[in-house]
Amino acid sequence: MTASTTPVPDRAEHNAFFPSEYSLSQYVPRTTDFDGAAGAPQAGPGPRSILVIAVDERYLPTRGGRLFSTGNHPVETLVPLMHLQAAGYEIEVATLSGAMAKLEMWAMPQDDAAVKAAYEALLPRLLRPKRLADIVATELGPDSPYAAVFIPGGHGAMGAGIPTSTAVRDTLAWALEEERPIITLCHGPAALCAATDEDGASLFAGYSLCAFPDALDTGANVEIGYLPGQLEWLLCQRLGEQGLTVVNDSMSGQVHRDRLLLTGDSPLAANALGRMAVEALTGQSYA
Repeated sequence: MTASTTPVPDRAEHNAFFPSEYSLSQYVPRTTDFDGAAGAPQAGPGPRSILVIAVDERYLPTRGGRLFSTGNHPVETLVPLMHLQAAGYEIEVATLSGAMAKLEMWAMPQDDAAVKAAYEALLPRLLRPKRLADIVATELGPDSPYAAVFIPGGHGAMGAGIPTSTAVRDTLAWALEEERPIITLCHGPAALCAATDEDGASLFAGYSLCAFPDALDTGANVEIGYLPGQLEWLLCQRLGEQGLTVVNDSMSGQVHRDRLLLTGDSPLAANALGRMAVEALTGQSYA
């Protein structure tokens, strides 16, 4: 019997939906390609914390009023962090409100023991994150403990105020000024939309990156019921309007580095992006 392409109602919220059973069978493998981070180069002197900007709102409106029950994708969140932790970096989670981070638990790879263990270890910080504006006010500067900023993917990054947040803007401006890597993938680059100057020009104009393709969000993702409707705005289109160049047009696991902006196209890129991030931070290659 063929799995249904009808989005599944979320009983916790009016007019909200999870991805269809068919779309999950196509998009959510039971294991990942996490390679164990063996031979990860180790962090040297200097900042040793990674600032994770996570989503604190689960529901993303679509055209027509249906809500997508989303958040941060667990593979896109956990696998890059597993590499960074293996290299000796500590993880600090922040959300805009200070309320708990939201993950797309329906995308958890059920047979991947390493990823599930990483989730359990990170859970206390996901449940009790810092408030990003407080970090901006007290913890950013030349002597900040943060070595890099990481914005996980998941459609939730397109909502919850992240693309227009002044706290996100200030965090990314600090990272650019202090030459700290900015690591993001899939829909996480929606955060870059917040980084504009007083005239509205993007601080990332002229940069190139990988992101989740608009063609899938307007086509297959709706057709197979992954999304309950068309998105209210399109990520790659918006980034292009701000002067950035998206280098991929498909979801293949591609990663890309432009200066200290490190990006990947989808969950398929999570392992490679984690390796790239470690190498960028340490200046060394995996053994």
